[in-house]
Amino acid sequence: MASQPGESACSIARTLEIIGDRWTLLILRDAFRGVRRFDELQRDLGIARNILTDRLQKLVAHGVLERQPYQQHPVRYEYRLTSMGVDLSPALVALMRWGDHWLAADGGPPTVLTHRACGHPLDQTFICWHCDQTITPAGIASRPGPGAERSA
Repeated sequence: MASQPGESACSIARTLEIIGDRWTLLILRDAFRGVRRFDELQRDLGIARNILTDRLQKLVAHGVLERQPYQQHPVRYEYRLTSMGVDLSPALVALMRWGDHWLAADGGPPTVLTHRACGHPLDQTFICWHCDQTITPAGIASRPGPGAERSA
């Protein structure tokens, strides 16, 4: 996939190059749910084997997942999230929350995320640790960061 002008400095565009298709996001969703083996992923998602192979290879090549053997004869692998993959959790939760708000049926969201220790539902927020305040999307601004392209 060729990048558009200015996309090389955009973290969203670079991220979408790796995880920006439906199957990849659903594979990651399953990985967070503990589905790790090829056959389990294929069965759960109903995805064609060649597409699953392609997406898993891409995620491994980019360091989002890692292959770990779980059987020796024949050698079989499972796919585990790396720390890079685990860091995608807030993005996946944000997509889920958006779908829950705008697309869920009248019965409410199909999945509720809870705190494992107490069982209560979780919220997803932005926090400014300097001000110790919760920030809404309207309170977020952006500015060029240290990795922004420099004009000559």
